[in-house]
Amino acid sequence: QVQLVESGGGLVQPGGSLRLSCAASGFTFDYYTMSWYRQAPGKERELVAAITGAGGRTNYADSVKGRFTISRDNAKTTVYLQMNSLKPEDTAVYYCNARLAFLDYWGQGTQVTVSS
Repeated sequence: QVQLVESGGGLVQPGGSLRLSCAASGFTFDYYTMSWYRQAPGKERELVAAITGAGGRTNYADSVKGRFTISRDNAKTTVYLQMNSLKPEDTAVYYCNARLAFLDYWGQGTQVTVSS
């Protein structure tokens, strides 16, 4: 049974930091590209960051470049999103995604709220 369990969300002030984690199980983690998406109220879900399997290549949305860092620990089957210099516009539900060809899995999401 595939599971993606996000954690680490919460309320943070502008300029603050959070680290999201996504614990994966039920599939061969190393082979999958892992991504973080987010969806703000009234907006479409958008890609925030992605990291390939063993190669570890990354890409980021322009809006988070230089502030967010995606990483993975294949031994722990966990992917992380370090978010620094958070802005109110980063407020959204953040979702973990695992993708390999036509296989596509999603977590339940974790709320991130940036507000003073």
